[in-house]
Amino acid sequence: MKRFLFFLAVMLTSCAQNEEYYYDLSTRPGAGTLVIEDIPDGNWKVTAVIGSPTEPGVTTILAETRRLFVENLETKPGEFVTCTFVVNKRDSVISPGNIVRLSERERDKLDWDSNLSFEFTGAHPQVQSIKVEPADKDVITLFLCGDSTTVDQDDDPWASWGQMITRFFDDKVAVANYAESGRSSNTFIFEKRLEKIMSVARKGDYIFSGFGHNDEKQKDPDSGAYGHFTKYMQMYVDSAAKAGCTAILLTPTARRNFDGEGKSVNTHGDFPQATRDLAEKDGVAMIDLTEMVTALYDALGVDDSRKLLVHYPANSFIGQDAELADNTHFNPFGAYEVAKCVLQGIRDLQLPLAGHIKDFVSFDPAHPDEPDSFVWTFAGINANKPEGN
Repeated sequence: MKRFLFFLAVMLTSCAQNEEYYYDLSTRPGAGTLVIEDIPDGNWKVTAVIGSPTEPGVTTILAETRRLFVENLETKPGEFVTCTFVVNKRDSVISPGNIVRLSERERDKLDWDSNLSFEFTGAHPQVQSIKVEPADKDVITLFLCGDSTTVDQDDDPWASWGQMITRFFDDKVAVANYAESGRSSNTFIFEKRLEKIMSVARKGDYIFSGFGHNDEKQKDPDSGAYGHFTKYMQMYVDSAAKAGCTAILLTPTARRNFDGEGKSVNTHGDFPQATRDLAEKDGVAMIDLTEMVTALYDALGVDDSRKLLVHYPANSFIGQDAELADNTHFNPFGAYEVAKCVLQGIRDLQLPLAGHIKDFVSFDPAHPDEPDSFVWTFAGINANKPEGN
């Protein structure tokens, strides 16, 4: 089942001189997609006018691979709301003849193509117009390095915090999510993903790095939390410093794993502690997602914690014949809650980045949101689990 319901192909105004693109969508304001072809790489400011002269609306806007920017915005008939946000657009080219080594799965991924893609969804989407123009040069880019718990997941019901956190930043921050399923601290580097980041990162940007899920499965002689993992995580810290960026380390998100007394059990061995030790040694800021996500699981308990993850009985979705029971990967609600954990971590660290967080006061993972209060419009469904575990 395709996620996209229709393709809006008519660009009414395009000014090549200043690379500004304007689309009047008032004749077809409902669910669908808009694709701007062959747009240059970089950060793009998007201005969306949402509403209808005659109908109520509930509008959600996603960009590229399902990055959330506008969430269930309600408008009354005759009410129009202008939303602005920044989308990062990239391709795999580092320099002539030097490219990121994409996986087979990524070659058709919207995050890596030459276009800028938007999806309009929600209970009753009403998008009147979209304007896309180069973002201000002082926009901060937040680069994400990680695995399947961070990556922009392609299809429901999988989701990750990296594609939800975009919704909470103002138009002075762009999130560039370079994470990929199945990657470890070293394979991410071997595939030239960090090299690509460093080719475009500027002084004042941020590099968030969190691994461990896949590192812990490696069995070579140099493996282990205090072997290759620490060595390669040091490279992320050093690369950020060299570029004048702020490095932030993240411990791996906890897996859902309870003991006989209903308390969460760490499955990551020494990897969370190795991350903490490296952060302390280098004087680098760190967000302890292992601890925060563990608190989420414990707060919801053995049964309700499944509502954070891809746990669905057979036939919950069209074409889904088998039960989904994944204790590692999050569904949209879980990804949203973990994104709030990261936002709270940014606030707790008193990073300048915190000044650009919007629509967020605070979050205590020991008191999570009610799962049933979260509203998400499922679209394209893929019953295949992402790489990694």
